[in-house]
Amino acid sequence: MLINNKMPRPCKHRRVSIDPACYYFKPRGIPMDNLEEVILEHDELEALKLADFLALSHEAGADKMKISRATFGRIIEKARYKITDCILNGKAIRINETYPENIINKIKKDKCGRCDNRRSINSSSLKTECPKCKKLTGGSK
Repeated sequence: MLINNKMPRPCKHRRVSIDPACYYFKPRGIPMDNLEEVILEHDELEALKLADFLALSHEAGADKMKISRATFGRIIEKARYKITDCILNGKAIRINETYPENIINKIKKDKCGRCDNRRSINSSSLKTECPKCKKLTGGSK
């Protein structure tokens, strides 16, 4: 709701470098048509990765995403609430497959030198094995 004709602040660009292996999680034994679905946005998943998986501080995570520490805190709080809601109430989690305009995706596409297979890789320096021909590719030199 706008008060005193003030416009809301524009949404800042957020940097993410995540490409999940799958986009859907559901409770076992419950048919899909009986499930309520909760959508987890890319910035929420990135914040979970940075804070919980990589154990970065909120300040370091915010720096990586190019947002303020307070915004990072709000994103991580919202993401944790959604995950907890799904676990406690038997809901499905769907990771949004489209990137909104304010997301800067830093996933690189890597091409295998042997078989020309293309796949997403993170911008780490680790070499990975091509799933098609098993040749080591990727990473920075």
